Amino acid sequence: MDPVVILTLVAAIVVVFLVASTVRIVPQARRYNIERFGRYRRTLQPGLNLVLPVADRINTKLDVREQVYSSDPRPVITEDNLVVNIDTVLYYQITDPRAAAYEVADYLQAIDQLTVTTLRNVIGSMDLEETLTSREEINSRLRAVLDDATGKWGIRVNRVEIKAIDPPHTIKEAMEKQMRAERDKRAAILHAEGERQAKILTAEGTKQKDILEAQGTQQAMILRADGEAKAVELVFQAVHRNNADPKVLAYKYLETLPHLASSDNNTFWVIPGELTEAVRTVTRAFGDQSTAGPPIVQPEEAATADDVDTSDEIRIPQLGAGSTVSLDAATAADEAEKQAAAAVSDAKAEAEAAKSPQVPRRGRTSGD
Repeated sequence: MDPVVILTLVAAIVVVFLVASTVRIVPQARRYNIERFGRYRRTLQPGLNLVLPVADRINTKLDVREQVYSSDPRPVITEDNLVVNIDTVLYYQITDPRAAAYEVADYLQAIDQLTVTTLRNVIGSMDLEETLTSREEINSRLRAVLDDATGKWGIRVNRVEIKAIDPPHTIKEAMEKQMRAERDKRAAILHAEGERQAKILTAEGTKQKDILEAQGTQQAMILRADGEAKAVELVFQAVHRNNADPKVLAYKYLETLPHLASSDNNTFWVIPGELTEAVRTVTRAFGDQSTAGPPIVQPEEAATADDVDTSDEIRIPQLGAGSTVSLDAATAADEAEKQAAAAVSDAKAEAEAAKSPQVPRRGRTSGD
C-alpha cells in the first residue's frame, strides 16, 4: 500500500479522535465537572461544550433536579426511655455541583448520618406522646439543622418528613387499649347526651301536653259555666215571664227534699227552716182546689205555734177546730208531713249506717 495513503488514513483518524475529544454535549438538568491535568477547571452547562482533548476530562456528572432519599428505620430513644424506630424521607437538590463533588466525599451518606444524629437529639427531648403528635415541629427542626449543615456542600434540603414512627409492640397494645377506651368513652358520652336530649324532649312534650290539656279544660269549664249561666238566666227569665205563683214553687220545693239524702256520701243533712212554710203553702193550694171559697187565714197565735221542732221529726201544726179548710186539704197536709218526716228519718238512718257499717239497722216502720 502506498505510504501516502496510510499517512492520510492515520491523519484522518487522529482528527476524528481530536474532534470527538473536544466536543462534549451535556443533557438538560445535568452538570459535568471538568478537570485539567487533575485540577478542577470548570462545570459544563447543558448543551454543546468544547474542551481540550487529552488535557481535560470529566470528573463527576451530577443531576441538579430535586431528588428523594428514603433512609432505613433507625432506633431512637425518647425522653421516657422508650425505643422507637423512625423512618425519614429527605427531599434535596444540588445547587453547587463543584461543592457537592469536592466538599464532601459522599453527600448522601453525610446527609443520612446528619439526619439520624439530629433526629436523636430532637426526639430525646420529647416523650412518646409528644413525639407522635409533634411531627410538624420535628420536621421543621430537622430541616433547619440539615439546611444549615448542607449549605456548604452545595445542597439545599427542601423538606424532611417522618415517614413512620414504630413504637415497641407492648406500647402498641397499650395505645390500642387507650384508643379503645377513648372510643368507648366517647360512645358512652354520646349515648348519655342522646338520652339527655330524649328526656328533655319528652319533658317538653309532656309540659306542652299538660299545658294544652289545662287550657282545654279551662276553656271547657268556661264554656260549661257560660252555658249553665245562660241556662239559669233563661230559666229565671222564663219564671219571671210566666209569673209562677208561690204554690208551684212550694210544690217543687217539696219534690226536691227527697233527693237531698239520695247520695251515698251524705252523712249530714240540714232541714231548712222554710219547710213548714212550704207545707203550709201546699196545704193552702190543695185547700183552694177542694173548696169554693178562699182559705181562712189563721191568727198570729196559730202562726207562732207552727215553728219547726228541734226533735228528730218535723212537726206541722194541726188545724184548729174553727178552720174552714176542707177534709181533703187536711189530708194533703198530713200526707206532706209524713213524707217530710220519712225523708228526715231515712237521711238520719243512712248517716248512722255510714258511720257504723258493721251494725245492721232495720228499716223504719210505717208507724214512725
